[in-house]
Amino acid sequence: MAANHFQGTGRRKTSVARVRLVPGTGKRLVNGVDLDRYFSRITLSRQAVGPLVAGNLMEKYDIHATVHGGGHAGQAGAICLGVARALQIADPTLRGLLGKEGFLTRDARMKERKKYGQAGARKRFQFSKR
Repeated sequence: MAANHFQGTGRRKTSVARVRLVPGTGKRLVNGVDLDRYFSRITLSRQAVGPLVAGNLMEKYDIHATVHGGGHAGQAGAICLGVARALQIADPTLRGLLGKEGFLTRDARMKERKKYGQAGARKRFQFSKR
C-alpha cells in the first residue's frame, strides 16, 4: 500500500468497516473481492460508494475496505460511513457537501432487545381473558 492513504471507520447495526482510501484509478475492493461482486444487489454497491459519487471522485481514489459483522445492508452502510470519514480527512473542504447529503451521520438504529415476560422486543405472549 502507498504511504499516502486516508483511513475511516464506519459502523452500522452490528457491522464494522475499516476503509482505506488510496489515490488511484477507482479500484474498489471489499475483503479482497471486487465491490460489485461482494454485494449482490446494485443498490448496496451504490450506497457504499455514495460519498465518492457525491463528491465526483469515483476515478480519483481506490477503496480497500475490510468489513465484518451484520448482513449485507449493514455492511454497505458501514462502508459508506467509512468512505465519507476518510474523504473528509483527505479533503476537508468536502465536509459541508458530505454533511448536507447525510453521509457523515451515524445511523443509530439498532435491534431492540427482547424483554423477559414477553415473546419478543415488543410482542407479548397471547392473552386469554377466560
